[in-house]
Amino acid sequence: MTEFTKKIRADRSCGSVSVVGAGLIGCGWAIVFARAGWQVTLQDIDLAKLQGAPKVLATQLRILEQHDLCADPAGILARISYESDLKTAVCEVDYVQECGPEVLGLKQELFSELDALTPPETILASSTSGLMASQFSAHLAGRHRALVAHPVNPPHLVPVVEISPSEWTDPEIVRVVVDVMTGVGQTPVTVQKEIPGFLLNRLQGALLNEALRLAQGGFATVEDIDKTVRDGLGLRWSFMGPFETIDLNAPGGLADYAKRYGPMYRDMAQDQAAPADWAEEAMTPLHDARRAELSIDAVASRHFWRDSRLAALAAHKQKREY
Repeated sequence: MTEFTKKIRADRSCGSVSVVGAGLIGCGWAIVFARAGWQVTLQDIDLAKLQGAPKVLATQLRILEQHDLCADPAGILARISYESDLKTAVCEVDYVQECGPEVLGLKQELFSELDALTPPETILASSTSGLMASQFSAHLAGRHRALVAHPVNPPHLVPVVEISPSEWTDPEIVRVVVDVMTGVGQTPVTVQKEIPGFLLNRLQGALLNEALRLAQGGFATVEDIDKTVRDGLGLRWSFMGPFETIDLNAPGGLADYAKRYGPMYRDMAQDQAAPADWAEEAMTPLHDARRAELSIDAVASRHFWRDSRLAALAAHKQKREY
């Protein structure tokens, strides 16, 4: 057991972390850790992005404060430092949360650097949305300490983190990362066997693919499909998962639901077997439909609207057991 492991076991709110990548996900991670009392180094070789990060963080912290989701924005910001040099950023930290591009070759190169530059007990976690740990860590001398810790965007407002180890990741590392994520206020879920896309994006992908088939097949407009999820499925899914949902939707629970509706879902699955069309020419009409609702120039400001609504929902859920 490493000293960091012992420290985490004793006090989940302590530690030092380098967040590699100062984009939206990286800034969200910086807030997650700093809000929990960790010392955070936010690193990026893009100086413009690094220089803009304090403003992004301050804006997000104001949203959190407005919804009573943080008490000391100034104190949180004080625990975050900024660094362009990777070696300086990671050479003494307990934990690295990598937020680089979703390009396998680049991910492999970056993890080679991280493996060489960090102390041997430092945990190396990737925020990748779909690349498996075995794909980018197989060549590492310290591959036993590398794994995926995939957040939802934005991580400081949506707490689920998918912990996905490779077959050679040390089980103790997995347990420590679960403890770390619990300690910083996230909701860790463990992927028991590696699979591309993990859990969340495979579930999201199933819905997205069917939404595309319905829109491209002319069964409903983009707006009405969004309404169906927003004002229908999404309301239940904000506090229940799919298995609990169907368990409560039949008098005899899940088995009763399967008996009643299983044949219908089996029949529908036959139509859903073909991949949806993600080609540019097929997506253009859907993109245009969204632009009719929201101009491309307004997308960035709409992010803050989304985050404010998520903060209100997070505050509501925090005050009530479910």
